[in-house]
Amino acid sequence: MPEQHDGGVAPYSYLLITMVLFGAAFTSSKVVVGELPHEVAACLRFGAGAVILVVLLCVRPGSARFSWRDLARAGLVGLVGVFAYNFFFFWGLSLAPAIDGTIIVPVLSPVLTTLYFLVTRKESASGARIAGLVLGIAGSVVFFVGVGGGGTGFSGTRLAGDFVYLAGAACWASYSIASKKVLSGMEPLRATTYATGVGALALVLVAIPSFSGTEWTSVSTLTWGNLVFLAIGPTAIAYLFYYRGLRAVSPVTATITMFAVPLFGTVTSVVFLGESFTTVQIAGAVITVVGALLAVTQGKIFTSSDRKTSERKKVQR
Repeated sequence: MPEQHDGGVAPYSYLLITMVLFGAAFTSSKVVVGELPHEVAACLRFGAGAVILVVLLCVRPGSARFSWRDLARAGLVGLVGVFAYNFFFFWGLSLAPAIDGTIIVPVLSPVLTTLYFLVTRKESASGARIAGLVLGIAGSVVFFVGVGGGGTGFSGTRLAGDFVYLAGAACWASYSIASKKVLSGMEPLRATTYATGVGALALVLVAIPSFSGTEWTSVSTLTWGNLVFLAIGPTAIAYLFYYRGLRAVSPVTATITMFAVPLFGTVTSVVFLGESFTTVQIAGAVITVVGALLAVTQGKIFTSSDRKTSERKKVQR
């Protein structure tokens, strides 16, 4: 799929800011699910985020324009990228460490996106891409095998949580692919608001049965503070910025930027939550990242580096 190179570096700036916020979201959300049921946490985060986006849309000039067709198109995408993705996201956090999610979701999403375009023949299946996909899948297997390693014993709960994260990665890949079509003829703020609003409504419906059993009086100020951050930063701002970036680049390129998420997510998980990887998981993560980069860039990131090195040597001679 060809990219639309409008906006210069602005789309990539939007995407990078989004990935910083997404990385922090794993750690912040882990704090929240420590005191709230995962479905309630997702509901509060996106319910508040949807309200913020609606307010922004209403105060913007031309907000009176409304189309049921646009709402339906963006809403269906929101059911995948907001409702389904975040249902799995918070469910995974309730079962496995946040640090696992920072590797599985952002690294496998580009792989799954690339795989879709190869299967549908919308992009070429070069040898580098095939090799990258095989390597990425192999690294994922190693990562899952490493769960509970290092002498800590096998953890079935953590493994289950990692597979839930994998389902979330599939949802995000689908969301990125479908959103590209939604953005055709619809401004990012309106599309983001409609998608988030419909997705948040679905999360509310799922969370209603858990409201009565939630001990609201015991929820700490720290948790409420994290919910405010999640609603404003990783939800309202991040989703809007992701749509702004996705409008100018291809879904594959947009998901490539998710390789920045593990860096920010891992740092915050280690510093604020004291989480860690097993040695086998570290090896699996490295293999997966290399394979994913090879698959989505068709090896260009490596060959360009070799070419620059060769050119420098020629100049030195």
